[in-house]
Amino acid sequence: MTLSADRPGAVLGGFVLAIVVLGGSGATAPARAARREAPPLVRLRDVCPGVRVDLRYATADNVFRRRLYDGTIAMLRAPVARRLARVQDHLARQGLGLKVWDAYRPYHVQGIMWRIRPGTRYLSNPRRGSKHNRGAAVDVTLVDRAGAELPMPTPFDEFSPRAHRGATRGVSPERQKNSRTLEAAMRAEGFFPNRWEWWHFTASDWQRYPLADVPVPRE
Repeated sequence: MTLSADRPGAVLGGFVLAIVVLGGSGATAPARAARREAPPLVRLRDVCPGVRVDLRYATADNVFRRRLYDGTIAMLRAPVARRLARVQDHLARQGLGLKVWDAYRPYHVQGIMWRIRPGTRYLSNPRRGSKHNRGAAVDVTLVDRAGAELPMPTPFDEFSPRAHRGATRGVSPERQKNSRTLEAAMRAEGFFPNRWEWWHFTASDWQRYPLADVPVPRE
């Protein structure tokens, strides 16, 4: 299933799709055309069936202590999903795999998060929008063949110095090694890491994707 978020107000499969425009409209005509032609959002499992998905914001088991998504389907822009599929294939040859905690995030959810935890370095200001809102970022961890999570520096969304990229204080050598393994696999396919969160990676071409506010689909 694909969802095009490129036509404001378009309706596909029962969802109202919108592009969020921030500030004034200073974009040139070619820039606006490029945004209209942005690749669609797709279901990650359609492109990468081996990946595990546990969208934390579809439950109350997250740092915000509330459910923020209506659905549980992980979505990404099509080229980003294909990048992640290559990461999954590479890790599978090592007996490992990915579990996705967050992927595409509707723009309005960014505002809800900001109202709950304003001004934190761990959350993008909704004035700019998040790369998650573009379908170009993922929060991931490593799992073994059975789907069990490997030990990593911190739990998901622990906003502490231990979660910072390359942290060593309070982080065991095994957890450091697993984090480096994840980072190397993601970098190899064009994802760059967030310095504050070991789990967060962004596709290098994120700027080509517009902000979107289509709901996260249900099963």
